[in-house]
Amino acid sequence: MSTPRSGKAGPAQWAGLAVLALPTVLLGLDLTVLHLALPSLAADLNPTGTQELWIVDAYSFLIAGFLITMGTIGDRIGRRRLLMTGGVGFVAASLAAAYAPTPEVLIAARAALGVAGATLMPSTLALISNMFHDPRQRAFAIGMWATFFAGGMAAGPLVGGVLLDFFWWGAAFLPAVPVLVLMMVLAPFLLPEYRAPQSGRFDLWSAALSLLAMLPIVYAVKEFAKVGLSLPVVVALLAGVLFSAVFVRRQLHLESPLLDMALFKNRAFSVALGMMLAGLVGVGGVLFLVVGGFSLVYLGLGAIAALGTDLVVGAAPSEKAGSAAAMSETVQELGLAAGVTLIGSLSAAVYATRIQAGSLAGLSTDTAESVETSLSGATSVADEIPGSVLQQAQEAFITGLNTTGWLGTVAVLLLAVITGSMLRHIGVLTEEDTAEDQSAHNHTTGAGGDASMGSTR
Repeated sequence: MSTPRSGKAGPAQWAGLAVLALPTVLLGLDLTVLHLALPSLAADLNPTGTQELWIVDAYSFLIAGFLITMGTIGDRIGRRRLLMTGGVGFVAASLAAAYAPTPEVLIAARAALGVAGATLMPSTLALISNMFHDPRQRAFAIGMWATFFAGGMAAGPLVGGVLLDFFWWGAAFLPAVPVLVLMMVLAPFLLPEYRAPQSGRFDLWSAALSLLAMLPIVYAVKEFAKVGLSLPVVVALLAGVLFSAVFVRRQLHLESPLLDMALFKNRAFSVALGMMLAGLVGVGGVLFLVVGGFSLVYLGLGAIAALGTDLVVGAAPSEKAGSAAAMSETVQELGLAAGVTLIGSLSAAVYATRIQAGSLAGLSTDTAESVETSLSGATSVADEIPGSVLQQAQEAFITGLNTTGWLGTVAVLLLAVITGSMLRHIGVLTEEDTAEDQSAHNHTTGAGGDASMGSTR
């Protein structure tokens, strides 16, 4: 499949985008579909508390840890090839999860789903950059990509609830099978292949370092959100920072780095990553605290995610699009996790200061601890506490919510000013800009052809 000579995407490219929508929606769905299945899953498999946490978290841990590696592998071996390989792995892991007989098998299957998911995410986004060379069309296609992913996340609980009404908990993993089988049938006909020219030797040490850098940081952020500051959190964070520094140093000295640090010299690339990180911190925190607020925040997030991703991918050369896409998605993963941690922790701190210890006198130790922990804790023991204490807990929660809301408002306004100032050199695209972009592309790949290795079936 080749892009028309005019540089504008034709029906084949838009059909290809529809194919890419399949794994994109599925990845969003898989992040949330398990939530409603946890009670029946726990009743059937009887996992320990730690095992239950790993069943939930193993997927997101491994996605975050392998994104950069998989994005670069896609650039080197072929993005369509990696997408289809990841599809096979995702189907196999989904079946293993659906029929897991023990908690240990389910955790392993969820981890495998995370690795497979890390192959799908950057591949879909990088292929969009290959298929849509016109900047306006590419921006629209990336906006659609962001919508597909968000739609999958939103549909997850609904799909999970419907499946649980008729089937067992394992059915929550089965939608992946028909969706990805359809993608693998259509992909060879509607998606181009791309492999970066002269990609050099793949550095296994860099891949290992990226994993050792990401996993401790993601673990520290998630663990801090659950238990607060502790020795394991501090150790994990320090280990992540240390391995990150070693990773960056190695990339600066490699002829063919896993992640090209020169990308960060591009202001649009760096600012867009920072903008998305801050935006996703807000979204993660609001999602943690209220549904209504999340729906309003997401109106702005849609623009941040679509435009920011377009800036990141558009700023990278064609041979680095997979790596750039992986950076974009890694930042978003970290932003969501950090948002739950930072905003959730701030809200909890405000709540704790507003609960008056004197009003808890006379309550049992367990009941008092439930009230002091959170509003949900107070609600769970509502029949054991006076109405005045429950009202005080509700007011404390609202105070925490308002505090985080106002701080978030100030932070977002500052972010908007900083972003506008640093990206003021990026203007509205003109027809001349589009023509120049297409001319440069044709000069690199041959007029009207696909990039690098071309379209192979």
